[in-house]
Amino acid sequence: MAEDNPLAEARALNQRAGALYQHGHYVAAEPLYKRVLAIREKALGPDHPDVAASLNDLAVVYRVQSRYSDAESLYRRALVIWEKALGPDHPYVATALNNLATLYRAEGRYAEAEPLDRRALAIREKSLGPDHLDVATSLNNLAAVLDDQGSYAEAEPLYRRALAIREKALGPDHLDVATSLNNLAAPYRAQGRYAEAEPLVKRALAIREKALGPDHPDVAESLNNLASLYSDQGRYAEAKPLYERALAIREKALAPDRPDVAASLDDLATLAQRQGRYAEAEPLYKRALSIREKALGPDHPDVALSLNNLAELYRAQGRYAEAEPLLKRALTIREKALGPDHPNVATSLNNLGTLSRAQGRYAEAEPLLKRALAIREKTLGSDHLDVAASLNNLAVLYLADGRYDGALRASTRAVEIMMKPDPRGGPAIRGLYDRAAHGSPLLHELRRYR
Repeated sequence: MAEDNPLAEARALNQRAGALYQHGHYVAAEPLYKRVLAIREKALGPDHPDVAASLNDLAVVYRVQSRYSDAESLYRRALVIWEKALGPDHPYVATALNNLATLYRAEGRYAEAEPLDRRALAIREKSLGPDHLDVATSLNNLAAVLDDQGSYAEAEPLYRRALAIREKALGPDHLDVATSLNNLAAPYRAQGRYAEAEPLVKRALAIREKALGPDHPDVAESLNNLASLYSDQGRYAEAKPLYERALAIREKALAPDRPDVAASLDDLATLAQRQGRYAEAEPLYKRALSIREKALGPDHPDVALSLNNLAELYRAQGRYAEAEPLLKRALTIREKALGPDHPNVATSLNNLGTLSRAQGRYAEAEPLLKRALAIREKTLGSDHLDVAASLNNLAVLYLADGRYDGALRASTRAVEIMMKPDPRGGPAIRGLYDRAAHGSPLLHELRRYR
């Protein structure tokens, strides 16, 4: 029958591939999606909208495996096909734009992602109406890329509008509403607006527990979010049982060697490290690293994250010789997987530079810290708080090296960034950067050398 009707075979294969994808079996789904694409290209021609759908499906599989260059070419081809076949304002075109923007965001290419998200939103508002659920998705995606760039004031009303659409269309207790609540809480947490974030995270948790039961992985995610909020405020005693419950849920629901389990282990390790319990943190970081290497492969960006975390633990203990090879490997992975200008590459460069500075290797540290600063200025904008952090790191280096004028310039600019008024008209980021609110101790120290 399949030989007589190849498109029916393609539909059946597509369903099987979709089921594999939903269960996280990306490698197994890939050849099925490839077969579907080949059948449709042969039966329908290379420019048929269904071919674009297959290109999109295969690209998604590549993207979740961090195979970004493979995914990009497919997403672009799908976009061209849909624009040509359906017109530039069709909802499918918005879907293609959304997916390509999501890819760029994963790569840290925020300036390229933002106009695509804006165009997708405009198409969906025009073709589907302002209160359609796909409009809420586009609002959320645009807000996320703005959030990534530190544009919290612009992101917040978009998150709020997405939440309002979902509450109206789906009811206050829908799982998509819980997702919107979590999304809105994220920029509040980033700005230190913990009192505003906490009720949103708690409400999301309550929705998920009621809809999914107490032992669902999505409940674990909400527990993790609430625990992280507490940890940021130094409320460690409240954070720890939430992290532990999230880990227990994930180990039971997902098996002990899944990446989500590694994420929970990382969070528990970070909590222990913040409290100076280094001996407790180390085996947790190591287990997370082992899980990620086994589940994702040795060159996955999440492996780089684990390497970085373990290295920072060693650095905090003065175990520099153990930290350095881990940081170098993390940098290599990130440059290869994400490209040379990704913010995570800047993080690796910053950490490696800080390590070199701690060992008095100033000539090695400076180009690493400068490159980290340049990446952050390029991808995040000149007024982002991560830029301020990079400037501060350079100032500390220059001060240690006796280069007081350079240290003063870098520190002054860092404080100016941290003290910039919030665009809403409120105070600067004082909840996060108390030192800037009262003047920088480093800046005061530097002025002694003027």
